[in-house]
Amino acid sequence: MTAIEIKPPELPSAVSKRSPATEVVISLSRSATFLTGLAIVLFWVVCALFGEHFTPYDPLADDIINSLMPPSADHWFGTDQLGRDVFSRVIVGSRDILTVAPLATLLATVAGTTLGLFTGYFRGLVDDIISRVLEAFMAIPVVIVALLAIVALGTSKSTVIIVIGLSFSPIIARTVRSAVLSERELDYVAAAQLRRESALHTMFVEILPNVIPPILVETTVRLGYAIFAVATLSFMGFGIQPPSPDWGLSISSNYGMIGGGFWWTVLFDALAIASLVIGVNLVADGVQGALND
Repeated sequence: MTAIEIKPPELPSAVSKRSPATEVVISLSRSATFLTGLAIVLFWVVCALFGEHFTPYDPLADDIINSLMPPSADHWFGTDQLGRDVFSRVIVGSRDILTVAPLATLLATVAGTTLGLFTGYFRGLVDDIISRVLEAFMAIPVVIVALLAIVALGTSKSTVIIVIGLSFSPIIARTVRSAVLSERELDYVAAAQLRRESALHTMFVEILPNVIPPILVETTVRLGYAIFAVATLSFMGFGIQPPSPDWGLSISSNYGMIGGGFWWTVLFDALAIASLVIGVNLVADGVQGALND
C-alpha cells in the first residue's frame, strides 16, 4: 500500500504594491529632464549657502586699481567698474534671489491654494465675488503691481516677498479652483458632508490631499517666474538694494559699461539668471511628466 504524499497548500506570493508617491519618485529618478534641472538648481543652492567659502575674492571689496579688467587667470570673469571680482559676485549673488523667490512662491502657494479651495468648494456667490476680484487683479502686469506697492510700502526684501507672492496667488488659485470643482462632485466629499464634517475639514483634510499634484506643478512653475520677477525689480532699482551682489542689481549697475566693450560686467550675471530659471523650468517639466504618468 503506497503512502499518499500530501503537499501543503502553496501560499500566494505577496504582491507588492507601490504607493502613488513611490511611483512619482521612481519616475523622477529616471527623468533626465528633472535630474538635469535639479543639478542646476542644487549647484546654485550650494553657492548660496557656502559660496563665500570658495570664492577667490571678497565679493564686496573694492579695488579701483584693478577695475574693468577682462577675464583672465587671476579674475576668471573679470572685474567690474569698482574692481570687484565678477566671479565671486556671481557665486555669492545667488543667495538673495534664492531667499526671496522661494519665500514669495511659498506665500503665493499658500494664499492661492486657500482661495482656490474656498472658491471651488463653496461656488455660488463666494466663487463669483472672489473670482471677479482675482481676475481684475490678474489683468494688471505683475511688475506694475510690484512697483506701486514698493513705492507705497518702501523697498525691502519682505516687501518684495509679499508683493510677488500676492501677485502670483491668483494664478495658483485659479488652478486649484479647477481641480477642486472636479473633486467636489466625487463620493468621498458627499460622504464627508453626510457625516456633517465642517467645511474647513472637508476642504483641507478631504479635498486638499487629492489636489496636491496640480499645486506642486504650479508651484515649481511660479518659482521660475518669481526668480525672474525678483531679478527684474532689482534691475529697476526697486528690489534688493546695494551692496548686495544680487544678479539683477549687478546687471543694473554695470549695464552702461556694455557700450564701452566691457561685456563681462553683465554677461555672467545674465547667464546665471538664465541658468537658474532654466533649471527650475526643467524641474517643473519633470514633475509634471511624472505626475501625468
